[in-house]
Amino acid sequence: MLSLRQASACGLSPSALRSRVARGALHRIHRGVYALVPRQLLTRNGLYMAAVLACGDGAVLSHRSAAALLELRPYGGAGIDITVPVRSARRHGGIAVHRALSLTEADVTRVHNIPVTTVARTLFDVAAVLPRRPLERAFDQAEILERFDLRAIRDQLARRPHHAGVPVVRAILAEHYLGSTPTWSELEEAFLAVVRGAGLPDPEINAWVDPGDGERALRVDFVWRAHRVAVETDGRRTHRTRQAHERDPRRDQRLSAAGWRPVRTTWRQLTRRPQELERTLRALLARAAPG
Repeated sequence: MLSLRQASACGLSPSALRSRVARGALHRIHRGVYALVPRQLLTRNGLYMAAVLACGDGAVLSHRSAAALLELRPYGGAGIDITVPVRSARRHGGIAVHRALSLTEADVTRVHNIPVTTVARTLFDVAAVLPRRPLERAFDQAEILERFDLRAIRDQLARRPHHAGVPVVRAILAEHYLGSTPTWSELEEAFLAVVRGAGLPDPEINAWVDPGDGERALRVDFVWRAHRVAVETDGRRTHRTRQAHERDPRRDQRLSAAGWRPVRTTWRQLTRRPQELERTLRALLARAAPG
């Protein structure tokens, strides 16, 4: 990918560029941007880089396109979103140009050498253009990829209080994050409050369970050993990673194969819908232990 300025720096004159385009050695992608292959053969990232170069100094991939490059949502294949830190910018076909004087160096990173808004800036930007559910999925994906930074999101809220995405971002944070990631002690306290409020017997806490399958014993958050009930409280930090997506089902399978009844609960359920968990635990503990 080559911009007119880069070509000039390499000693290529405008007439030399025109000659190469005429011979098919270069292909014009946007005004002032050229590639060795025609547009239809460019990869997604090639199209992204071409759009950034076309929009000039300080231009960065942003909004839906940034979310796709950062793996927060699927690639849509439609127009490309670019943010420029100036009041006016040249229009290009297939490029949606967003003007933002608030864009700073701290808002920009590079992925595959493409200048792109950071995860926090991207989530904040797409909050203004995506429906609520796809936006929540983007937040979830950022957590799964371990790229979610609550402090950086709050910084965006403080710096851009009048941005169109502020109301929905605040709503998502209030509903899903409750201000911070719960610590183990907070999870333990919330879980035991549900158990004791329901009049159920106290479980063992942080107990070791040996499924008897020849593998390592498992440390389980809460255990009613006589009833073979094992409960895990899924905190976001430890249970929303890629590794946890593989590890957690395997733990449950090992427990189930050994005759245990694994139960998973979340901070959100503990604090917002505790009655659901109470009904489940009451039913399981009312049964005789299997086997």
